[in-house]
This record gives sequence, C-alpha cells and structure tokens, in this order.
Amino acid sequence: MKFAAILVLGSLAMGSAARADQPGPDWMPMEQVKAKVVESGYSQVTKLEADDGQWEGEGIKNGQKMEFHADPKTGAIVREKPDK
Repeated sequence: MKFAAILVLGSLAMGSAARADQPGPDWMPMEQVKAKVVESGYSQVTKLEADDGQWEGEGIKNGQKMEFHADPKTGAIVREKPDK
C-alpha cells in the first residue's frame, strides 16, 4: 500500500512539472522570440523552449555557441553565457 502511494505521488509531481514548462497565454510567440534573439546579435537559434517561467535557448553569437534566457513577454535576452 505504501509503495502504491509513493507511485501515485511521484506521477502527480512529474505531471505538474511537465505542465509548468509550457508558454503562458500572454507570452510572446516562439517565432517572434527567435526574431528578437537574432536582432540582438545571434546568427542562429538552435534551441528554444519554455522553462521555469521564461524562454530558454541556445544559439550562435559571434561564432560562439551560447545559452540564453529571454523574457517571456518581450523576447529580450535577460541572461546569456557561453555553452560548454
């Protein structure tokens, strides 16, 4: 019985985590975010997804592979660092 309860609680926790990584209704659409990222100096966006309440992605900037986080409503880059 205890094992079954752990399985149910575990699957509930995983299900809510999966739903949390979806763009909100007031978020800028993915294609517009990609365009904003390119406008900010990226030559290519190779990955973009909703994660922890913001857009998270990877791309190429000045010939270097970078990771970035973008504001969900404006598409502005709020954090970036070289991807290792």
